[in-house]
Amino acid sequence: MRPSVIRNLISLIVVFGGAGLVWLCLAVPPRPHIAKPSAVPRSREGRVSFYHQIKPILQAKCQGCHQPNVRSGHLMLISYADFLKGGAHGPAFVKGHPEKSLVIGYLEGKPELMPQGGPPLSKAEIELFKRWIAQGAVDDTPAEHSAYDAAHPPVYTSSPVISAVAFSPDGKTLAVAGYHEVLLLNADNGALEARLVGDAQRLQSLVFTKDGKLLIAVGGSPARFGEIQFWDVSSYKQIRSVRYTYDTLFGASLSPDDKELAFGGADNTVRVVSVPDGKQIMMLENDTDWVFGTVFSRDGKYVVSASRDEALKLTQVQTGSFIDDINTHTTPMRCMVGRPGQDQVLCGGDDGIPRLYKIFRTEARTMNNEDHNLIRAFERQPDTITALAFDPTGNLCAVASEAGTVNLYDVNSGTKQLSLPPVRGAVFTLAFRPDGKVLATAGFDGYVRYYDVQSGRLLRAFIPVPIRKPNRSVLSVQRRGHHG
Repeated sequence: MRPSVIRNLISLIVVFGGAGLVWLCLAVPPRPHIAKPSAVPRSREGRVSFYHQIKPILQAKCQGCHQPNVRSGHLMLISYADFLKGGAHGPAFVKGHPEKSLVIGYLEGKPELMPQGGPPLSKAEIELFKRWIAQGAVDDTPAEHSAYDAAHPPVYTSSPVISAVAFSPDGKTLAVAGYHEVLLLNADNGALEARLVGDAQRLQSLVFTKDGKLLIAVGGSPARFGEIQFWDVSSYKQIRSVRYTYDTLFGASLSPDDKELAFGGADNTVRVVSVPDGKQIMMLENDTDWVFGTVFSRDGKYVVSASRDEALKLTQVQTGSFIDDINTHTTPMRCMVGRPGQDQVLCGGDDGIPRLYKIFRTEARTMNNEDHNLIRAFERQPDTITALAFDPTGNLCAVASEAGTVNLYDVNSGTKQLSLPPVRGAVFTLAFRPDGKVLATAGFDGYVRYYDVQSGRLLRAFIPVPIRKPNRSVLSVQRRGHHG
């Protein structure tokens, strides 16, 4: 297999198939090594360490059934707080009292032996749990320290994979998702204006409020946490950061009044949060796989989610009540956007066919489960659809694929208007400038490209991050072998 094919395959597996993988090849400080229990020295008091001795056992033997996507017995074992909280039968342990702790009973087979389907813990491992609980079940997990901040931003030796771009409402600023940061560029000349450095490794969605004063970045660090960042655009200051789940977040959208934000996640949920304070309003658990897109109805009372479970699900925001599958299940969904001024959504996925749906059903569901909400299916793209965008009028749409293609269509007729020159590697993000005259694209190769919407002519192509020559003495972000 050619190296270029392997590179693209790795990029696509990581972006769409494994949030637990880091999809940049990075020279960053390693996370603290989690040693095996027997390799960790004990203190003179013989104290047992949760972080070095208990947590590795939980990770190796328990997390398969007790993590966000499974939650067997309503129990998660990702963190100390999860372990302490317990599950359906109450707290997992009682500090100082192993004889009263549920976890000890389960480990010893009283009433049921855990872990299910695997070898039981050894007597030595069970003894570690007993001693740790008897000693007060202390949480000695070290505090997290980000490798980057405003004073120490990432250093790039080549451009990273770009997962999201967004124009400000006035069209003067282009926001670009980098590594651990959002870069704000002058939209006309590409000059770097600000670097908004945060905790999340990768940011999957960028949205401006209509007044352009607030930028919301949604993403996370794979297999660690999902994060929403709220940035004041004028001061370049982070207003707040809120974490949700233990994996990446995707597909952010704002309600029509900009007061609520919806987003999906790798934990199969849709969440709606308040923009003014970042507090969760609703968590929707109607999807059965990763949720890559969300769109509010025009009145803000409903939200549509697009998931790898192949469904477009309509849910009432206020109650969390599932209303309808607005499509027939055809293909795992990868992206979705709302049509301006209409209660319609454009979606795309693995089968490469963009489909336009009306949100609300006007015909009763039949026994044949016909796709009555389907307005139009466009022509099949050469590969999986990776990004979609409408121009401000809602009458022109752009469709990107893993093959590096971008095609523009008249929405009302389905007629192809333009095919942009293909690029090497997938295109992961699209954005029309607010005047509708320019389309920005970006993706695997790390370039931002501007195209004239009328002619398809390439106006400019540029790397949006500052590049420094490799230097072993500095912290660097690089694309070894051009991995995505």
